[in-house]
Amino acid sequence: MPEHVSILQLLGPVVLALAAVLWVTGLVRILRRTRPGAAPHRPAQALSGLPPQRQTAPDLEAVELSPAERDAFAGLVRRLNNGR
Repeated sequence: MPEHVSILQLLGPVVLALAAVLWVTGLVRILRRTRPGAAPHRPAQALSGLPPQRQTAPDLEAVELSPAERDAFAGLVRRLNNGR
């Protein structure tokens, strides 16, 4: 070890080399993951404590309004629109 070189000056190239190796490793992993021919990721396993999720949407409901209800709703909409 040269006498005129401090320990920090000796560690500098080592730290830079380590940082370069980590950077290249990360870059290679990212590029492999985004490759068009890359194998798709495995689907996540379902949690056993949760009930199975429904695959379809619930049925839509429709209710016929009486003329009085329609008038009341129209009045409510007009009143709410006046505030804007």
